[in-house]
Amino acid sequence: MAQNHRAPHRGEQKKNTFFGGAAILAVGIMVVKLIGMFYKIPLVNIIGEQGAADFTNAYNIYAVLLTISTAGLPVAVSKLVSEANALGRKNQVRRTFQLALALFLTLGVLSFLVMFFKADLLAGMMHDDKAAAGIRALAPAVVCVGCLSAFRGYSQGHSNMTPTAVSQIIEALCKLVVGLGLAYWLIRAGAGEDKAAAGAITGVTVGTIVALAYMFLSYVSGRMGNRTLGTDTPDAAGKILGDVLRIAIPITLSASMVGIVTVIDSSLVQGQLQKVLLENPDSWAIYQDFVDFAPLQRALEGWKQTLDSGAAANAALLAAQVEQNVPAAVTLNECVLDLSRKLYGSYSGALNIYNLPTSLMAAITASVIPAVSSTLAKQDRRGAARLSGSALRITALLAFPMGVGLFVLGTPIIRLIFPKLTAPLAGPLLSTLGLATLFVCMMLVCNSVLQAYGFVNLPVFVMLLGGLVKIFNNYHLVTVPSVGIFGAPVGNVLCFGLCMVLDLIIISRVIPHHPRLIPIFAKPAAAASLMGMGAWAVYGLGSKLLSVQSKGPGGEMVRTLSYSRNAIAVLAAILVAVVIYLVLIVALRAISKDDLALMPKGDKIAKILRIS
Repeated sequence: MAQNHRAPHRGEQKKNTFFGGAAILAVGIMVVKLIGMFYKIPLVNIIGEQGAADFTNAYNIYAVLLTISTAGLPVAVSKLVSEANALGRKNQVRRTFQLALALFLTLGVLSFLVMFFKADLLAGMMHDDKAAAGIRALAPAVVCVGCLSAFRGYSQGHSNMTPTAVSQIIEALCKLVVGLGLAYWLIRAGAGEDKAAAGAITGVTVGTIVALAYMFLSYVSGRMGNRTLGTDTPDAAGKILGDVLRIAIPITLSASMVGIVTVIDSSLVQGQLQKVLLENPDSWAIYQDFVDFAPLQRALEGWKQTLDSGAAANAALLAAQVEQNVPAAVTLNECVLDLSRKLYGSYSGALNIYNLPTSLMAAITASVIPAVSSTLAKQDRRGAARLSGSALRITALLAFPMGVGLFVLGTPIIRLIFPKLTAPLAGPLLSTLGLATLFVCMMLVCNSVLQAYGFVNLPVFVMLLGGLVKIFNNYHLVTVPSVGIFGAPVGNVLCFGLCMVLDLIIISRVIPHHPRLIPIFAKPAAAASLMGMGAWAVYGLGSKLLSVQSKGPGGEMVRTLSYSRNAIAVLAAILVAVVIYLVLIVALRAISKDDLALMPKGDKIAKILRIS
């Protein structure tokens, strides 16, 4: 009798806490990203564009191995735990968590061994030998994050998002204090930018250790969920591990595709940049306004003078001579490497801002799978469809304005957030990435919906296809002299745009009672478009009014905008954009009462906004 009472109560709690849990995670992620801003902004200014490239290359390697060891397992744990909770199987919950934790630890140790002992090889794959120190500094973090993910999956399976959010904040604070402090100290001590980047990364490792300690204490104290023993008999260990792997492997492959494609793409972009800078001086023209090519030109001419008559002065010959430690070749290789690190460092800065909207989707994706899975476990297909539709609608309402805002204000935002970066270079890169923001946000939530319904393999094939498109695009486009590094974000647009379209087609075909897609997108798209025009107009007018005349390098009079005046114009444009968008969302009834009912105090919000 007691068991029958608990199950419906759990279902009722799931209904009420779906977006409540998402809201907790969203607040946590917002705090983490705010801390991250205080970390990344001074960090880029401390370690410079080249140090930023070293940091990104090391972190990309870490992200792939981390994803392989942790991506699917926490989702599998949260799904299995939520289903067992819905059926009142407490012993099954306990056994699932214990086995998953052991699996996490094993994979984490294997990843640590690869990162620590093969750091030089991994850095060479990224065409950035100076990233090796950062890769080694990150190696212990893989073990800790593996265990962290097990605890987070267990907590989220109980619809308790608070421990996850708190642990993320702890992790971010340690990264800020330790990482930034070490980077600053190393630069002041005269260490190179690559060593300072490794120091900054050490903060990540320290953060994971402290966060893991917090999660362990939360588990022991029972704050994650009820740990009392039940009367049920848990499944055999082999069956539980089989279920975990059945869910986790496809999800891991799907999630890993993003990281693997990112690593391949980063290596490819930097390799292609170095090749075209060396072999085709015509490619220098698009960077002439913000890159000094004199050192490269001198090194290139000096190297060519050492070559035999008729020898092809290409990247393959340079690499061979660097292996032989030929002085002229080593000098030229350093110049090419420094320039590619500078260019890719600007792209990395743009990626840091681009990743903010996509990271916010973690709050929704983390809540979708256990919520929909629990609803389906009770054979409530219409309820599952309603939750899926609300998740897609909320994602569209968030993704459209963020993507349009980055597209319209790319260069001003770069000047505001990363004043030490070369804005004419990084700004257009961010604007193009803004278009990709919409696609990747929608794709992530679509993947979660499909996985919650049991279609765990389809997102893998979709991501594989999108990744191939991205790699093909960047392999060819970056080497076009008139395009160069500006072709890199185009690959993101094509890749995630294709993935989103295919995911939505699959959802409309395989999910019963699937949500109507056109209403989900039409109103946010219209509101975001008008918002973007308003932001563009306000910034254009503000920058014109606030700019001052000054003498240029050649004595001519030019209008310039100081950092503080640009900040005023950007903030004014963002403020106006937010007001325009909120007014239009309410006026167009882009959010439904059912959506609001799933949020904390949603019924009261609906009454205030008069949404029926």
